[in-house]
Amino acid sequence: MTRIRFVSDGGMLLNESEAMAGDNLLDVARLADVPLHWRCGQGTCGTCKVRVAGMAMPQRPGRKERNVLLRAGAIDAALAAQDEWNETAPWRLACHLAVEEGQDWTVSCPDY
Repeated sequence: MTRIRFVSDGGMLLNESEAMAGDNLLDVARLADVPLHWRCGQGTCGTCKVRVAGMAMPQRPGRKERNVLLRAGAIDAALAAQDEWNETAPWRLACHLAVEEGQDWTVSCPDY
């Protein structure tokens, strides 16, 4: 099991949860009643953007995720053009991320 710690951008703890490897991060947030906005759950609206710290190996963003984040103004064109991002990437879509085994994550959710 992996411990997921959800915090606001301001650093306030929103909730903590445990998840299995492969669980979708948006689903984990919803089940933990984390106030993370989302509309589609399919990676097209961009409302479930989060910052994630603690990934053992950053997950490659797909073209769709990069385009949605670019369109939403969450990343710039230079980052959108890269196939791989390091852990310090500014935003990721929770609906595109799968929990990893054994590596605790801290997920920063935007303050709305």
